[in-house]
Amino acid sequence: MSFSQLESQFRRIAHLEHVAAILSWDEAVMMPEAAGHARADAMSALGVVVHEHLTAPQLNDWLAEAEHEAGAGKLEATQSANLREMKRLVRRASALPSKLVEAASRAQLRCEQAWRKQRAKNDWEGFAPLLAEVVKLKREAAGALGQALNVRPYDALLDEFEPYGSSKDIDQWFGDLREFLPGLIDRVIEHQSKQTFEAPKGPFARAAQEALGRQLMEVVGFDMQRGRLDVSHHPFCGGVPTDVRVTTRYDETDFSSGLLGVLHETGHAKYEQGRPLDWIDQPVGQARGMSIHEGNSLLQEMQISRGREFLRFAAQHIAKAFPEAASAQPGAFTADNLARLFTRVQRGKIRVGADEVTYPCHVLLRYDLERDLIGGKLEVSDIPDAWDAGMKELLNISTAGDYRDGCMQDVHWPSGAFGYFPTYTLGAMTAAQLYAAAVRAQPSIPNDIAQGNFSAINAWLKESIWSKASSLTTGELMEQATGKPLDPTDFKRHLEHRYLEEV
Repeated sequence: MSFSQLESQFRRIAHLEHVAAILSWDEAVMMPEAAGHARADAMSALGVVVHEHLTAPQLNDWLAEAEHEAGAGKLEATQSANLREMKRLVRRASALPSKLVEAASRAQLRCEQAWRKQRAKNDWEGFAPLLAEVVKLKREAAGALGQALNVRPYDALLDEFEPYGSSKDIDQWFGDLREFLPGLIDRVIEHQSKQTFEAPKGPFARAAQEALGRQLMEVVGFDMQRGRLDVSHHPFCGGVPTDVRVTTRYDETDFSSGLLGVLHETGHAKYEQGRPLDWIDQPVGQARGMSIHEGNSLLQEMQISRGREFLRFAAQHIAKAFPEAASAQPGAFTADNLARLFTRVQRGKIRVGADEVTYPCHVLLRYDLERDLIGGKLEVSDIPDAWDAGMKELLNISTAGDYRDGCMQDVHWPSGAFGYFPTYTLGAMTAAQLYAAAVRAQPSIPNDIAQGNFSAINAWLKESIWSKASSLTTGELMEQATGKPLDPTDFKRHLEHRYLEEV
């Protein structure tokens, strides 16, 4: 049967991608600095091997024969979905020559490695040529992919992170948010100016922060037997479902950044660990896309972990983790104070440190710029001025001359991840819509969370999202889980309720 031959081929690919995932984690967490160039070459070579497996000549024949098998009713529903995802991956890979894949992989790794040093030095002039090479190669890839998929070049890159997604839909949703957010930000800042809160004062030892993070990771549902927590320059969740690698970074003057980073990445990790192991080595068993992935992480961090119900449970554990600080400032470690601390809205330069209300403005800026970069309307040399103009328009902040906390702050472009940024705000919309649907289905969820019981919310997510993996498209998945297509309504309602109505 041709379909079984396809399954065997994609099983090999999954094993190679397993190796690549752990190599990538090691490169970000453990690798000595001097090993960078050799690692870039090794990972580029591995990428070429994966690409060769995806473009093997026999695959087209097997796919055509498997289509006949599906038409004859010989494939089950999950197998048919797997075939759909196989075709998508082969079509994308076949559009790109191996030399381009290798050159792009090497350029991205070297650019990312240089970024780690040059960002700290505010060295845009040294960084820009490396980024320009990445952009040149991504444009080339976008053109080839766009022609193969019959979509615009930017949408071809978006498809890597948001399968079957369209910038046309994103433009509509983001246009709605662009009109809604500036006024909301003004109203929330005015509303919060009448509130008081007490900022906990450190130092907060890294070891204590790590222990607290591990404790809460396990409470909310992370399986430490199938994963681990480490430190990296930029927090991320990687690895594979049987070996999930979560990283964060710590600030000994502020425990909240590390803790909320851990909980955010744990949302990603729970989705990874919840995917069906029976499908783990097949395309149908992969995560659906980054809006669903970010939806899981933001549901855990924003909908739950910054909420009052969660903090009624977690406040005691946070105080216990930092006994000296809690003794000196008992009022700072109450659930109500922590809720106000964790939901403080301020305009700022940094995306990863942004609050829930201003964060989408950072995404709107990056989306506009990367879409124009790939489309040729913007060049790398134009980025600093365009970034500054966008920050002034959206958040009334200038980044002129501040590359470190301006256009060099994110790892995504150095690593070639064009098309990723919009999924953060798509994820915020997804998170709000999923949580609202979960509470409608299980009204006890908020009270359960206040007791430190996450079984109901995790069970709902597993049944509605995690167990489906890529068997459905994102649109189908959201329709089944929430009863409607994705839209900004629940996200806007959530922001207004939490930031203007809750006391």
